[in-house]
Amino acid sequence: MMAMPKLLWSSVNEHEEIKQSEPKSWAAGLPAVTSSLRHILREAGPFRGARGLLEMNQAGGFDCPSCAWPDPDGGRSAAEFCENGAKALASEATRKLADAAFFASHSIADLAAQSDLWHDRQGRIASPMLLRPGATHYEAVPWSSAFEVIASQLKSLASPDEAVFYTSGRASNEAAFIYQLFARSYGTNNLPDCSNMCHESSGLAMKESIGVGKGTVTLDDFLEADTILCVGQNPGTNHPRMLGTLEDAVKKGAKIVSINPLKEAGLVGFVHPQHPVAALLGKATPLASQFIAVRVNGDLALFRGIAKVLLENESAHVDAGFIRDHTRHYTDYRALVAETPWPEITRMSGVGEDEIRALAATLLGGARKVITCWAMGLTQHRNSVATIREVVNVHLLLGAIGRPGAGLCPVRGHSNVQGDRTMGIFEKMPESFLAALDRECGISSPRAHGYETVAAIHAMHRGAAKVFFALGGNFLQASPDTDYTAAALRNCELTVHISTKLNRSHLVTGRTALILPCLGRSERDGEGKFVTCENSMGVVQLSRGVLAPASSGLLSEVEIIARLAEAVDGAASPVPWRWLAEDYDRIRNLIERVIPGFVNFNQRVSQPGGFYLPNPAKRRVWDTPGGKAGFSLAAMDVFQPSPGRLVLQTLRSHDQFNTTIYGMDDRYRGISNARRIILVNPEDLRERGIPPCSRVDIISIWGDERRTARSFTAIPYEMPRGSAAAYFPEANVLVPAGSQAEGSGTPTSKSIEIEINRS
Repeated sequence: MMAMPKLLWSSVNEHEEIKQSEPKSWAAGLPAVTSSLRHILREAGPFRGARGLLEMNQAGGFDCPSCAWPDPDGGRSAAEFCENGAKALASEATRKLADAAFFASHSIADLAAQSDLWHDRQGRIASPMLLRPGATHYEAVPWSSAFEVIASQLKSLASPDEAVFYTSGRASNEAAFIYQLFARSYGTNNLPDCSNMCHESSGLAMKESIGVGKGTVTLDDFLEADTILCVGQNPGTNHPRMLGTLEDAVKKGAKIVSINPLKEAGLVGFVHPQHPVAALLGKATPLASQFIAVRVNGDLALFRGIAKVLLENESAHVDAGFIRDHTRHYTDYRALVAETPWPEITRMSGVGEDEIRALAATLLGGARKVITCWAMGLTQHRNSVATIREVVNVHLLLGAIGRPGAGLCPVRGHSNVQGDRTMGIFEKMPESFLAALDRECGISSPRAHGYETVAAIHAMHRGAAKVFFALGGNFLQASPDTDYTAAALRNCELTVHISTKLNRSHLVTGRTALILPCLGRSERDGEGKFVTCENSMGVVQLSRGVLAPASSGLLSEVEIIARLAEAVDGAASPVPWRWLAEDYDRIRNLIERVIPGFVNFNQRVSQPGGFYLPNPAKRRVWDTPGGKAGFSLAAMDVFQPSPGRLVLQTLRSHDQFNTTIYGMDDRYRGISNARRIILVNPEDLRERGIPPCSRVDIISIWGDERRTARSFTAIPYEMPRGSAAAYFPEANVLVPAGSQAEGSGTPTSKSIEIEINRS
């Protein structure tokens, strides 16, 4: 293997001076409109950009390639998009091309020296690119040659389990289904995906508690709710269209409570950009009426405290009928809560008893129609599964599941990450799925569990996995322990990425590497073809691109997978790969026969708004071994660093979506021109003798292991003592690959023990 240059794992600070101002007190408004237009005009141009914006999230149009927040079931506005959706479209619909001449003029070392922002702004990859063993540059090759290289390597492996097939949340249902079908036809369940790194804890916790690993509410429920808890999430940046739903809920009388270590602008106030008077005047609708600055990883203790208040007056506060008819382990849970002392609850949560009692009183107001929403602030800790089950415990006490205005709402990140799992992108699908797949497709699926994401990294590192194939995403930057992940990828014989644009994963390669450029969500895919996606609330709807493809050399994800499968299987395959790819209705007919809930798939998804998948918990039917919802009996704990150390959580800047960097500003937090920053409580900085805006090195500690991220700027920021925050992917180098959530295996990106020292 050729010697590789040392890479910069982060987006370098591209400006000379970091600018800092007071955090904003509201989100969206005219600044969001201005930002959206600036990105669209610069990248896509006025006509291509406007056409895309007007068709995004519209019935018959295409699904936003950004977040998974659902569209309204009924009428939709002409501008059914947010600022970050516009940025995502601008990035995808750019007129720039990274073509063969671009790659010929830039070596791997040259590209590696640039920032992630620079990578994104070079445009769409125009044709398949091959990096041969020992080469310094990618070269353009025909599609047939690309498939031949991959098929030859896959056929040469000693076992199908030496290949890993990763999936990002961008893939459509049709692409995800045919992809997992190919992997299982080939002979492996090595199907890690981005869920392993984000909401895996949610799915496992909810499946264990209520029998369904998905949310139990619809948009209409928000308009009936009395109280909405937003826990460990920042909707203003990560899913901005949620703010419109929250505004409508507040106007209907709902109370919103923000539970998060940082006070985020999007939950303080919202100026709807489509309401002209409010936008012009900057007149914000106040959203959250309570802000609870829980310590990092203190949520389990906080919800245990809520339960303790509810159970102090059991006859008045607990829904006895629901408990009797629909739950198990209640008596044991009640005893566990009674034995939990208040000093431990307040110490672990970082929230005072009076404040917890006030929160519990809020939940008891009205008709106890409570919705709890959460995101990665809950899912990326060692005890994430126990924490989310404790959230469910509180809902079970209140009977706040399976009735209007109440339920659980894990807010997914990428736009079809939930659909990918429904389609079978999972390393341990149940026997019922595998048996149906075998019956309908004529294959023999393997039954041994495959690798999840971190297990796949370990396997590549030790040489047990030799081919890494990614359907979308930026695996290197999204994964924990960046240096370790890089070494794992370099240990492969072949790395392949189906991508739209250049990213850093293309620059840390196996002995041979390929980039296979695909159509974007917004682009036309032949005559009459469409794909489908599933949003955070279990709605499946069609997505039909409207823009001309960026290059004539692009193929759809479905066609890429089908042609590769055909190259590997040959004429003897029981699966008619090319025939399936010719008409996506055929893939949907196959999905209908394999996966419950997709009856009349083609007919129903062609109706405006699509259809809801079955969700038994909404009907108070519990698909659990005991047939009832189960109280969790987990011990209460919290991540506790050694004295003198801090707990670091990773988070997004406002100018990014996942690992895609759109700009260098974090407008709502008042930070501009920088990404290598660490936010720290001001008292913690003073205690360490670190002046504001000093350069620091961050050292993470995991057992005897040490990882260092150098030359970050320390910025004082309001948050609980002992806490710190930094952007990913820059801080991912600090996340130990060995530190995972119990049960789900999710990397603990929100519980990193660190020290900070002056550079």
